[in-house]
Amino acid sequence: MAISGRWAGKTSSVKPCLGLRRDFWSGPVRRLRCLTVHKIRIEFVVAALLWMTAGSGWAASSDAAVSGVVRDAQGVAQMGALVQILGSDATLVRTAYTDLSGHYRVENLLPGRYQVRATLALFTPAIRSNLRLPVGARAVVDLTLSTVFQSTSWLPAERRRADEPSDDWKWTLRSAANRPILRMIDDDGQILVVSSSATEAHKPAQHVSAAVTSGDGGFGLGGVHHKFSVDTAFEDGSDIVLRGDLGSELSATGRAPTADFDAGYERKIGFDGAARVVMNVQSHPEMRSTGGAAGLGSIRLATAQKTKLGDLLDVEYGSSVTAIRVSGVGMATMPFMRMTVHPVENWSVGYRMATSRELQSYEALDALQGETPVAAMANGRLAIEKGMHNEFAISRTDGRGLVQVAFYHDAIHNAGIAGTGILSPDDLQRPGVQGLLIDTMTDSFRLLSNAYSAQGVRVTISEPITQGLSVAFAASSGAALSTRDCATTLQAASEGMRVRQGQTATIALKGRVAGTGTKIRAAYRWQPRSMVTSVDAYAPFSDQSFLSFYLSQPLRFGGVLPTGLNAVVDVTNLLEQGYQPLISKDGRTVFLAQSPRVIQAGLSYTF
Repeated sequence: MAISGRWAGKTSSVKPCLGLRRDFWSGPVRRLRCLTVHKIRIEFVVAALLWMTAGSGWAASSDAAVSGVVRDAQGVAQMGALVQILGSDATLVRTAYTDLSGHYRVENLLPGRYQVRATLALFTPAIRSNLRLPVGARAVVDLTLSTVFQSTSWLPAERRRADEPSDDWKWTLRSAANRPILRMIDDDGQILVVSSSATEAHKPAQHVSAAVTSGDGGFGLGGVHHKFSVDTAFEDGSDIVLRGDLGSELSATGRAPTADFDAGYERKIGFDGAARVVMNVQSHPEMRSTGGAAGLGSIRLATAQKTKLGDLLDVEYGSSVTAIRVSGVGMATMPFMRMTVHPVENWSVGYRMATSRELQSYEALDALQGETPVAAMANGRLAIEKGMHNEFAISRTDGRGLVQVAFYHDAIHNAGIAGTGILSPDDLQRPGVQGLLIDTMTDSFRLLSNAYSAQGVRVTISEPITQGLSVAFAASSGAALSTRDCATTLQAASEGMRVRQGQTATIALKGRVAGTGTKIRAAYRWQPRSMVTSVDAYAPFSDQSFLSFYLSQPLRFGGVLPTGLNAVVDVTNLLEQGYQPLISKDGRTVFLAQSPRVIQAGLSYTF
């Protein structure tokens, strides 16, 4: 049938849809169905695209990420550290490397529980366990690597305090020796070449140093001292250390030199722990003890272990056994124990028990190079200063900052009191005290006095002021031994010691000066001058009275001097404050003091 009129003009330009006939009735209907099919297809495509976009956006928002900074124990950012993300079943999920600033970032992590592990050559791994990542979490995990070269910090060549900055030779050594991964990095921090030497034979890294020191004062530190240390670190994280110190008085002839030797070993154990053993042997022929006996010898064996139970509990324990020969031979055992609980992030609650001021924690072995023991024989038994320190502390950390409040109780037996001046033989025969030990080389002495107990509160605040420097403030209440106002002779003062309540406050600056290599520790510790022992005797800085400082400065002079040469100055109580003048039996003036002035200086060279 022929179509005419307006229908003919309209339908002539329409193409058939799906091969259907074009007739009067089917044409408009088929065109409508064709347009409907196209519209449905377009809407389906648009809906699919929207669904895919929404799905991808939902997936992106549900993925978690972990980022942070890897530093060493001194706060220096570590480049090229390997960061691994492990699943709850210890399977490897993601890996990343830190950039020039020590930063890393790992993305596209599914919600769940993970473990973050950072490793670097010649460092012990740092692990953050039980990291829970909810949907879309962005966690910041900063890790601190501990170097396996703890040897120079736990058996140093020079006298040092527990809070003193450690040596920095380890950075040079670990950057060049036994590094299993060598990375070539261009200016923008991108890794260009990665090569591994894991299949090559590794040699233990060694560090050798020598030093010559001398000074004024210092019980057991008189004369010129020649020191050496040899440290060996192995790839499995263990360390072996040997250190020696021979001291001689130039003006004395025919006297054997003083000797102080140390041997130490450290190894890693399970539960992210470690164990240390340090043996110290000393010989001091210049000493004179109660009864007129000449010479002092000692052998000390100290052991300590630390372990972690997840992120909740840290445990440290150990002890020292000392055999001392004076006018007789005796032994003393001094254990310690320390526990720290981390209930929430940045908060900790701790308890510690100690019987010796020298060994109160695992890290205390850093400074256990062998202070001259103060001991004497009394009624056939060894008398040595020993106490029982119990402390509960609550701490909060904010980065490198610290605020701590501690409550303590001390019970001290045979309290040691320092003095300076020349004593007569009569003082040795009848000291009127538990024991007396005289250093004839430095004209200083130590006496053992009465027992006493004390309790108090300590508040400590530490805050960094630069990348390497920190300022600390501590204030304590408690009690200490004090001389009576009417005492004028040494015997009367030693027999009439009284316990006096008092307070002490300390402000300190410690750390490294950036760009110079200078290490500094300066402190001023105040307490009543009539006291001859320390208030809060087991606290940090307790062995430093009034103005004290330590300085270590590399000597370069434009490259003329060899690399590794350092000048060291160590001063205690520079202004000689807190001295109590007394009269000895032969009429000479002697002094009792919490800490007599000590000045030690010298040169050290690292090979």
